[in-house]
Amino acid sequence: MKFPKYRKVASFAASAILLSSLSLMAGTKKVAGNLVDSGTFGVYVNGKRVASEKFEIVQSPEMSVAKAELKLDESKNAQMAELQMKPNGDLIRYQWSEKDQGTAVVEPKDEFLVEHVTIVQPAKSAEQPFILPPSTQILDDYFFSQRQLLLWRYLSSQCRIAPGQKGCELKPTQFGVIVPRQQSSAQVTVEYAGQQKLSVRGSDQEMSRFTFKTEGGDWNIWMDSAYKIQKIAIVGDNTEVVRD
Repeated sequence: MKFPKYRKVASFAASAILLSSLSLMAGTKKVAGNLVDSGTFGVYVNGKRVASEKFEIVQSPEMSVAKAELKLDESKNAQMAELQMKPNGDLIRYQWSEKDQGTAVVEPKDEFLVEHVTIVQPAKSAEQPFILPPSTQILDDYFFSQRQLLLWRYLSSQCRIAPGQKGCELKPTQFGVIVPRQQSSAQVTVEYAGQQKLSVRGSDQEMSRFTFKTEGGDWNIWMDSAYKIQKIAIVGDNTEVVRD
């Protein structure tokens, strides 16, 4: 199965694998670089908007940084996360936080990864080791911009152009991921599902559709020609995520 406009995919995705950090935390140093993507995802359950994720993804020679802030309509506090990766895609540091709730930090330790969890009430802390390499993707709950990072990594891993090659052979690929809010790891299989027209802000556009297969169910994801996610549908969950 071939993906269209393979040269653009390859060059864009090769740089996109460097992406990383979600940082709106107090005291975090702002990283200067090129703005790769920014915007807001609206989260809808049974057609009603229940949350918004505001995000920004920046790439610099030293690291790549993505920033995100998630606001649930039923909660006064925002959830914030930070994910930093080296130019080769390895994790530098990930942090999730919510006021009056706690923090979760994932970082390398020796050759593997470890998560440090701090809970405010009742006050306690814990450490969760993961026998996984620093190249493991972070895919935390509710942060949909992280799904875009994984999709870019998938394209980068598949679109290595060889002489005479006419397109990217996008084969199903399995990725190991860490879900810090659940203090767990999982496997996600990414598949390219072809081209499909999708109505975006009142006009029909040609989109590339992908499927994320997990133990908890499948996610259908639509990406535009600029390699930005426009819509996510969680199969059987009546949940949709749409870029504003």
